[in-house]
Amino acid sequence: MTIHIGANPGDIAETVLLPGDPMRAKWAAETFLADPVCVNQVRGMLGYTGTWRGHRVTIQGSGMGMPSLSIYVNELIRDYGAKTLIRIGSTGAMQPHVGLRDIVLAMTASTLSTPSRGMFKELNFAPCADFGLLSAAHAAAQARAVTAHVGGIYSADVFYDERPDLNEQLTRHGVLAVEMEAAELYILAARYGARALAVLTVSDHLITGDAMPAEDRERSFGDMVEIALEAAFT
Repeated sequence: MTIHIGANPGDIAETVLLPGDPMRAKWAAETFLADPVCVNQVRGMLGYTGTWRGHRVTIQGSGMGMPSLSIYVNELIRDYGAKTLIRIGSTGAMQPHVGLRDIVLAMTASTLSTPSRGMFKELNFAPCADFGLLSAAHAAAQARAVTAHVGGIYSADVFYDERPDLNEQLTRHGVLAVEMEAAELYILAARYGARALAVLTVSDHLITGDAMPAEDRERSFGDMVEIALEAAFT
């Protein structure tokens, strides 16, 4: 048991999926895992452990933003022995060819800052995904005939962004989409020798202004969860 995770030793699987929303963790566990058991309720950040095709999996909410995710990932790896961590969440498209409901597999994650920035000082560290997970996720998406884009994303510090100049340059340089957690996840995985990947569903579009209706989001996120699970155990 840690400060932010109330699970007992052995309750957390070596493979952990990380949705930001704790209610999405509950939905994913109840939808995709066999015999899910709630192992964490501290601060309402729900976590469940069950099995998928015989493999133990934990689905743990990580909250919004890199500082929140950093807390959970540090504890999951250091105190519970997590070895494979896959973020599953929504993202906003930044390229014309990336559409709503498409999947984005984040090869790299650019950012203005992360909770780990002070450690690197003058170095601009380039956080990236584990290639084995990335390759397996892309193959899983192709097998399911799901449109998946592989490339760089932007992990933002804020949700209500007021930097149109920065968004313009990110789009100009081919960044596929924006979210708020992946960069710190990749940095922590590199620090501890774990595997990490972000598998994201496009829920809105920064260029067109299109957005997925709230009632459609849960149904559309199923592909993302299954791709993440298949990637983890390929």
